[in-house]
Formats: sequence, C-alpha cells, structure tokens
Amino acid sequence: MPNKTAMSSAPVEARSRVRGGARPMKSFWRRIREPLAESPTLKNIIASFIAAAVRFVVRTNPTVEGSHDAERKVAGNAPMIFAMWHGQHLLAPALYPRDNPVVALFSRSADAELNALVAEKMGIAIVRGSGGRGGVQSVKKGGASALIQLKRHIDSGFNVAMIADVSHGKAREAGLGIVTLARLSGRPVVPVAVATSRRKVLEGTWDKTTINLPFGRSAIIFGDPIYVDAEADDERMEQKRRQITDALNSATHDAYQLIDGGQ
Repeated sequence: MPNKTAMSSAPVEARSRVRGGARPMKSFWRRIREPLAESPTLKNIIASFIAAAVRFVVRTNPTVEGSHDAERKVAGNAPMIFAMWHGQHLLAPALYPRDNPVVALFSRSADAELNALVAEKMGIAIVRGSGGRGGVQSVKKGGASALIQLKRHIDSGFNVAMIADVSHGKAREAGLGIVTLARLSGRPVVPVAVATSRRKVLEGTWDKTTINLPFGRSAIIFGDPIYVDAEADDERMEQKRRQITDALNSATHDAYQLIDGGQ
C-alpha cells in the first residue's frame, strides 16, 4: 500500500472508478458562457438547480464512521478560516452548519460568477476579489480589497471559507493569501476535506476537479487549527504556507482513506 507521503503527491481521488474528461465540460461551458452572462434569469435558474443538486448529493451520501462532526468543530473554534482545495470543495456549502455565519471568497472572473451565485443560494455571504497569491505585495495591490473585506467579516463573527491553492497555479499547494488573512485577523486556518465514494474525476482539469455523485458514502475531515503570528516575517509566512499545504493534503488523504479503505 502506498505510504501517506506518496498519496499526498498523487491524489487518492484520482483512483476513482468513475472518471471523465474535462474537454466536453469545457466546450459546453464556452458555448453557454456568453448567453449566460447576458441573462440574469437564466443564471438564477441554473444556480438554483445546481444548489438543489448539491443538497441532494449530500442527503444521499451518509457520513461514514470516523468522519468529524461539522457542528462541533465549527462551534469550538469560531470564527476561523476554512481552507479547501480547488476541485474538492463542491459539497462544502451544503455541509456547513446553518446557524454559523460564513463568507466565501470568489474571484471576479466571469467563470466564478455562477459559483458565487450558487453559494449565495445556499446561505453563504460572498466577497469577490483576488486572494490566492497573497502576501504583503498582493495586499498592497489587487488583493487588498478582498482581504480587508474578509477581515471585517471575521471581526463581525463570520467564519471564512477560502480556497487555499491559486487558480490555475500549482494544484494542492497553498498560496500566501490565506496565510496573510490569518496573520491580519489573528484567527486560525482550519483545513477541511470532503470525499464521497461515488465521484467523477475530470482528469483533464488542472486541479483534477471531482464531481461528487449521489447514492454513496461521504467523509468530512477537519485538520487542527493553524495560527499565524501577527509579527510573522517572510520566512515565517513561508513556513506557515507549507504547514497549511501539508495539513490540507493530510486531511484530504484521510477523507479518501475513510471512504475507499485503502483500495
């Protein structure tokens, strides 16, 4: 059986029995993107359908023994910054405890607009902007507005949901944006991973996007809170970035191990 270090470099979910390519999805998205952008009504209909589908998948995938209790984890550390990977976060909105306010960061790109609308329909507040690459220089540039808005939400008692890796960058490697937010806010980063036994992996995508399917089993894993000192220098920030990367890869590995049993 591969060891844990090897599994973190070769994602467990890639071993899914149900696989699919990204090209048909990408081609379909390109065809509908422009008319979708011009039709708020159509966007709302599609977003409502996707939100309902996500809820249905969650309802038909009972959690397995060994999964963490989301209600208990959130209540014990709030407010906090949930870290997830691109392509592994699709069920997260439906699993989040309803009684705890949460805000999520989405890019300003047209491609992210539909995702943001889906999240809003599932009761999640939205901040649009850059936040992935982060760090001191980014805060002074385009990432400043998003990070400031997120910090204000944290100060108001909101938890934050944030994708840790950078869009179309190196998958499964945290950027400095999430580390910077932890330093500015004083609140911990908590790795979160969700896995289902039935899934389709889009092998052609840069992040190996995983579509969770109904009528299987699910697992949710929370990592330990990771704090970043307010006075952290560049070297310390890089250490924390690596720690978040390792912790989120470990949580992802553990979630798939619970589901697949090392198959």
